[in-house]
Amino acid sequence: MNPVELRASIGLAGIFGLRMLGMFLILPVFAIYATGIPGGENHAMIGLALGAYGLTQALLQLPFGMASDRYGRKRVIYFGLILFAIGSFVAASAHDIYWVIAGRSIQGAGAISAAVTALLADLTREEHRTKAMAMIGSTIGLMFALSMVLGPALYQFIGVPGMFALTGGLSLLALVVVAVVIPDPGASHFHSDAEVVPARLKDVLKDKQLLRLNYGIFSLHAAQMAMFTVIPLALMDTGHLAESQHWKIYLPVMLLAFAIMVPAIIVGEKKARLKQVFVIAVTLLLLTQLMLTVLVSHFWGIVTALMTFFIAFNILEATLPSLISKLAPAQAKGTAMGVYNTSQALGLFVGGVSGGVLAHQFGQYAVFAFGACLSAVWLWLALSMRTPPAVKTQMYHLETMDVARARLLAQRLSAVPGVAEVAVSAEEGVAYLKVSMSGWDEEQVLKLIDGGV
Repeated sequence: MNPVELRASIGLAGIFGLRMLGMFLILPVFAIYATGIPGGENHAMIGLALGAYGLTQALLQLPFGMASDRYGRKRVIYFGLILFAIGSFVAASAHDIYWVIAGRSIQGAGAISAAVTALLADLTREEHRTKAMAMIGSTIGLMFALSMVLGPALYQFIGVPGMFALTGGLSLLALVVVAVVIPDPGASHFHSDAEVVPARLKDVLKDKQLLRLNYGIFSLHAAQMAMFTVIPLALMDTGHLAESQHWKIYLPVMLLAFAIMVPAIIVGEKKARLKQVFVIAVTLLLLTQLMLTVLVSHFWGIVTALMTFFIAFNILEATLPSLISKLAPAQAKGTAMGVYNTSQALGLFVGGVSGGVLAHQFGQYAVFAFGACLSAVWLWLALSMRTPPAVKTQMYHLETMDVARARLLAQRLSAVPGVAEVAVSAEEGVAYLKVSMSGWDEEQVLKLIDGGV
C-alpha cells in the first residue's frame, strides 16, 4: 500500500471499530445496570434496549450506502456519526429504560458501515483492497474482545451512562478524523466488490449456499445477544463477583479463544479444510447453548461455557466472511456482503428481544434453549453446505475498453491455469478473478491484462 492507502485504511478501520465499540462496550454489564433503573424490572425491556441498535442498523445500512453514491461518501459518514453521537448522549442522560431504548435506536441509525466500505474502495487500488478490507474485519474482532474486558473495568469508574457519553464523545472526535486524516477521493466510483448492486439482490437472495451463511451470522449474533441479557446477572449471582470484576473472567477467556482461533483458521484456509473447521465451530456453539441450559446456575459451568462460546464465536466470525467471498459470484461480492451484514444486524435485534422476553416469561434456561434451537438448525444447514472451493479473490485495474473487448478478455483469462472464475467490468474498469490458493499462473494473467485483450 502507498501512504494514502495506508492512512485511509487505518483511519476508516478505526471509525468502523468505534461503531463496534459503541455497540459492544455495554454488553457485559448492561443487564445488571438496567435492573436498577425504572422499567428495567421487565427483562423484556432490557433485551429490547440491547437489540434496538440492530434493528435500525439493519433497516438503514444499505440505504446509507446507496445515498453515499449520490450525496458523497464523507457527507453520509458525517451524518451517521452525528446520529450515533446523538443516540449515545440520549442514552447517557436517560433516567429510565425507555429513553435508553430510544438512544440505542438512534445509535443504530448511524449505520455508516456501507458508506465507510465504499469510501475505502474509492481510496485503495484494486490489488490492495482485499488487504484494506481485512484490516476493517480484524478491527471488528479486536473491538469485541476489548469491549468484553474494558466494559466491566469502565463500569467501576463511570458507569453505563458514562460509557454512553464516552462513545458519544469518541464519535464527535471521529468527525475530525474523517475531515483531517481521511483523504478526499479524487472521484467516487461504484465498486461491485464493496457495494450493493440492486439488480443482483434477487440472485443473491435466491442462492442457497449464501442463504445458509446469512442464516448462520443471524443465528450467531442472535444467540450472542440473547446470552448477554442474562449472563452478567448469572455471573454475579453464582460467583458473588461484583460487575466491575467481570473482566477477570473475560480477559483469560478471550485470550484463550484467540489462541485457538488462529491455528484453526490457518488449518482451514491453508489446508483447504474450511468446511470442517466451520462445522466443528457450529457444533461447539450448539454444545455451549446446551451446556448453559444445565449449568447456568453454576459459576464455573458458566465460565467453561463462555470459553467454548468465544472459541466458536471467534472462529465463525473469521470464517463466515471468507466463505461469503469464496461462494458469492465474483461481481456480486459487495451485494452478498451487504445482505450478510444486514442479517447480522437483524440477529442482534431478534436475539436481544427474544432473550429478554424468554427470560422474563420463562426464566434463564429458556434463553439458552432458544440459542440451542437456532444452533441446531444452523448445524444441519452447515453439514449440507457445499464444500467451498480453495480459491482467493484477485482484482486488477483495466484500461478503458468497450464491452466486446471486455468479453474477449474474460474468455482468455478463464483459460489461464488456476483461474476458477472471471468477471470483467468495462464500466468499472476492473477484472475480478477467483484463483486457486496456489498454482495459478499470475504471470499469464498480468500479460493478458497489460495487453488489454
